[in-house]
Amino acid sequence: MKNNFIKTLSILGALFLALMNTSCEDTLNDSNLNQNDELTLTVSSPELVLDERQPNDKLTFNWTTGTNEGTSASISYVLQIDKEGNNYATAIDYEMGVNSYSFSINSTTLNTILLNTFGVQAGATQNFEARVIATVANENAENQIASTTFSVTTYLPVSKELYLIGSATSSGWDISNALPLTLSSTKPGTFVYQGALSTGTFKLPVNKEDCLCQDFYTKSATDGTKMVHNINSSGNDLQWQITQAGQYKITADLLNLTITIEAVVGPAFSDIYIVGDASPSGWDVNNPKAFTQSPVNPFIFTYEANLTQGSFKILAGTKGDWCGEWYRPLTDGQALSSTAVDQNSGCTVDNKWTVGAGEVGRYKITLDTQNNTINIQKVNLYIIGDGGPNGWNIATPSAMTFSNGNYTYTGALGSDNATGEFKISKFKGDWCDGDWINPSTANQSILNGSFITTHGCDGPDNKWKLQTGSAGNYQITINLDTKVMTIVPQ
Repeated sequence: MKNNFIKTLSILGALFLALMNTSCEDTLNDSNLNQNDELTLTVSSPELVLDERQPNDKLTFNWTTGTNEGTSASISYVLQIDKEGNNYATAIDYEMGVNSYSFSINSTTLNTILLNTFGVQAGATQNFEARVIATVANENAENQIASTTFSVTTYLPVSKELYLIGSATSSGWDISNALPLTLSSTKPGTFVYQGALSTGTFKLPVNKEDCLCQDFYTKSATDGTKMVHNINSSGNDLQWQITQAGQYKITADLLNLTITIEAVVGPAFSDIYIVGDASPSGWDVNNPKAFTQSPVNPFIFTYEANLTQGSFKILAGTKGDWCGEWYRPLTDGQALSSTAVDQNSGCTVDNKWTVGAGEVGRYKITLDTQNNTINIQKVNLYIIGDGGPNGWNIATPSAMTFSNGNYTYTGALGSDNATGEFKISKFKGDWCDGDWINPSTANQSILNGSFITTHGCDGPDNKWKLQTGSAGNYQITINLDTKVMTIVPQ
């Protein structure tokens, strides 16, 4: 048994010495890594016509491994593309690395490269050549090159802006005040306008530059549902005509050159909700908090509440459907001060408004579904009157302090031997610009926190009244959610 053990050790020792005498290069040799293939390069579409309506189409290059001449060394690849006959003097290089045998460029990116990098004219066909260079990581093996040719026809990208101008619009022919259409976030190249139009005509410029020689989209001579792209205002200046004033929705598809003009009888939605962790609804799409529809203008919806740090979006129509109808910002995390909003459906583009840590507070959100605009304003409270700290200054009063849902004022009310009065505004500017918090009765005691809310100058214009000898320091606390107000002497 002992002899067998010693014999085994001897065999293992001999194997160890043999391995020690083997060079590092020999240890890396692996016949499975030997490549012996002729390098070739092919392209998926030798004659490619780009189409902006097909943004996901691709031009794909494929190549074989080439050979490392039995060295087992790795092979790295570089793909070069240039105009045909340019001898790759201005080529674009793509470092592909090792173990990579394919590369694709989508239609949108390729068109941008051809227009901006290679200077190809929009709508022109340009011949190109491409080559792949295979470099072997062994100085004893030669590098290889394979090439191919192809052609690409470019397109002129449609504008990212579109406006409404004409006698049927509120701005008339003043192009500097042309009405903007909203770019759809779900349908490339499609713009929407919804709002009032009077009797008259209109056409669609691509910007607001003070020149009528720019690009316009105008009416087709044969079909009113078709558009003509008049570059530099060339061609016939045919316009669409509105024969009856009213509310309209215009949808212009620049990619397919179609237009629809629809009369809007009423708002598209009668129910609007807020959803998101920044709102009291949370992410409960089945039981969200509702906006209030204006009884005067049914296109206007308002919502007021305390917003916490987080995000939110606005649900329209039917509850319970994450991929239903929404009002969302044009970009994710869009500033609360922006008035831009997009009405869209589905789950593909899920932009939300974000409330940052420094933006927490109470807000009033006003959504105009007719003009697709939104106003998100922080709600501040101001004491107005000769019995308060601001006097009758409605233009620039000092705001009460907001914290954890409560508005608070701590300080003097009235002055010695004075009998002043006050009410509380939710706005500043002019007397009829917003909502007021008034006491429930006229000349109400300052120790009675019962209140009502009135709008503008509609009244009743009740005020809290300081009696003789009641001037002094007080703390006023108001919670607009619970509708509780306390006034406590200090």
